[in-house]
Amino acid sequence: MRLVIARCSVDYSGRLNAHLPLATRLLVHKGDGSLLVHSDGGSYKPLNWMSPPCTLTVEEPDAATAEDGVIEVWRVVHAKSGDALHVRIHQVVHDSSHELGIDPGLQKDGVESDLQRLLAEQVGVVGEDLTLVRREFPTAIGPVDLLLRDPAGGTVAVEVKRRGDIDGVEQLTRYLELLNRDPHLAPVTGVFAAQEIKPQARVLASDRGIRCVTLDYDEMKGIESGAPRLF
Repeated sequence: MRLVIARCSVDYSGRLNAHLPLATRLLVHKGDGSLLVHSDGGSYKPLNWMSPPCTLTVEEPDAATAEDGVIEVWRVVHAKSGDALHVRIHQVVHDSSHELGIDPGLQKDGVESDLQRLLAEQVGVVGEDLTLVRREFPTAIGPVDLLLRDPAGGTVAVEVKRRGDIDGVEQLTRYLELLNRDPHLAPVTGVFAAQEIKPQARVLASDRGIRCVTLDYDEMKGIESGAPRLF
């Protein structure tokens, strides 16, 4: 990866045209060929960029461009679309290259499988005196995330989501219709459990007799969540 801080202007031509006037910016040229133009603001989003597959060539400025103070021109062309990014560099403040190696990729924490595992270990979050029958309980239309038993012998089907929306409620509704046909499981009630549940999903769940439970992932992991509480 090459990092260059330079006073430069940038022009993008192709499906749309865009111009960045002369200013000091960070140019990031990655090993995959992409080029990103950043300012000291705007968080992670670059001002302009060219995604791979693309090639970068460094050109000498012509006489007229050199008279304007340009010392070199970067020309980045997309291999498929032909879109081009022209960076006219007036001054290089910093120029360094770094070998980062192979990145192992993002390992997400708090995905649905993590929530499901924690909830299976802490079924008391769903309700008192419940016991776990099985995770990923198989049905003809897909596995139910958690199947629990209540003290009275009834069954509780739990659908676990990070963000609960109407589609999740519909999914649980289909599971409940199927499970209640099994005399060994009926009566089966439903619980829709998620870190965040949209208002429309709550309304639909309530209308169908499905109970909603909001999950605090940090608290379930044994970490202070920072969520406001009275005590």
